[in-house]
Amino acid sequence: MAELLTIDHVGHRGDGVATSGGQAIYVPYALAGETVEVAEVPGNHPDRRRLLRVAHESAERIAPFCPHFGVCGGCAIQHWNDAPYQAWKRNLVVETLAQAKITAEVAALVDAHGAGRRRITLHARMGTHGVLKVGFAAAGSHDIIPVDRCPILDPALDGALKAAWAIAEPLTAIGKPLDIQVTATGNGLDIDVRGSGPVPTAMITTLSRIAEQQRLARLTRHGELVLLRGAPDVQIGKAKVVLPPGSFLQATVKGEETLAALVREYGGRAKRIADLFCGVGPFALRLAEKAQVTAFDSDTGAVAALRKAAQATPGLKPVKAEARDLFRRPLMPQELRDYDAVVFDPPRQGAQAQATQLAASKVPVVIAVSCNAATFARDAKLLIDGGYRIDGVTPVDQFRHTPHVELVARFSR
Repeated sequence: MAELLTIDHVGHRGDGVATSGGQAIYVPYALAGETVEVAEVPGNHPDRRRLLRVAHESAERIAPFCPHFGVCGGCAIQHWNDAPYQAWKRNLVVETLAQAKITAEVAALVDAHGAGRRRITLHARMGTHGVLKVGFAAAGSHDIIPVDRCPILDPALDGALKAAWAIAEPLTAIGKPLDIQVTATGNGLDIDVRGSGPVPTAMITTLSRIAEQQRLARLTRHGELVLLRGAPDVQIGKAKVVLPPGSFLQATVKGEETLAALVREYGGRAKRIADLFCGVGPFALRLAEKAQVTAFDSDTGAVAALRKAAQATPGLKPVKAEARDLFRRPLMPQELRDYDAVVFDPPRQGAQAQATQLAASKVPVVIAVSCNAATFARDAKLLIDGGYRIDGVTPVDQFRHTPHVELVARFSR
C-alpha cells in the first residue's frame, strides 16, 4: 500500500529520513523537505520504503546525470545540488566526532573527484534464461545491472567495460560468479579476475588472446599472470611503481594527490617518518623527497613494489619498507621513539591496536588518514586519552555521489 511521507533530513547513508509512528523511515533518493509517495520494501525491512514519486520537490533537487542512477547501486546521490551535498558530507565527520565527544576544528570539504574513478570492480553473473550480465550491483540487492558506460570513470578507464564483457563471455562455461577488477595504469588497463577457480589450459589461451585483442597492459587470474604486454605502473611523486596484481590504490588520482599533500603539510619539517599501512607508497614515496621513511604493511607484494620503486628513483631520502601485520604486531612505543612523525592509514576497520601503542608513545606528531569516520573517532579517542591534542581535521571527497568520506587529521603532544 502506498503512503505519503515528509522527509525531515538526509541520513548518513544518503537516504531521506522521515518519521512515521515514532519510527525513523529511510527512503533512498529523497531530500529534506520533500513529500514523497512510497511503498513497503519486500522482505524484513520495516524501516525502509521504496520511492514511487516525489509529490513535492525540494528546491535543492537536480536531475541525475546517469541513466542508471536509482537502479545501479554505485551512486547514492546524483539528485542533490552541490552546495547542500558538500555541507552534508562535511557534517558526516562533524557529527561523528561530536557523538564521540571529540572537539576538533573540521575544515571545509575538499573535492577530490578529479577526472573520476581510476579503478572499479565489475561483477559478471549468469542471469535468467542463461543471459550474461556484466556490471555493478543493483541498489539494495545482489542483482547485477548491466552497463555499457559509467560517467563517473576516469577517461583512462575507457575500454574497461568492453574488456570485462569480453573476458567474462568465455568464462561463463565455468559457471561461477566473477569479480573483475580493472585499474587504469600508465601502460593501459590492468585486470585481475577473481572467482573462476582453476581453468583448463585452453581457457588460459583464450583469455590471453582476448587480453591481446583488448590491448590490456596485464591480465591476471587470482593474481596469476595470464598475459603481460607492458608493466602496469603508476606515477607516485617522482617514482614509478609497478603494481602487484589486484593491488589497492586510492580511487582517484586527485584523491591520492590531495591526501598526500595534506599528509606532507601536517608532517611539517619532520626528518624521520614512519608510514604505517603504507600500501604501494602513495605517502612514503612523496615524503621521502624530504625525509627518511620507514614503511610497514602486511601486503608483501605492495611492500616489494614500494621498495623497488624507491631504489629506482633518484633524489629520494632513504626508504626502508618492511612487511608486518600491524593488527597482530603493532609497532610498540620503544620502536616508535626515533620518529619525528608517524602516518597511519588503515583499512575501514581502523587501527585500534596500533593507535593504543601510538597513544603510549612519545612521537611528537601523528597523522591519521581514514576512510571511516566512526573507526577514526574510536582511534582518535585513544590518542587523545593518551595525551595527544587534535590540531585539525580535513574531510576529503574522492567518492563523489556516495556517502563515503575520507579525512586527514593531525595530532601533536
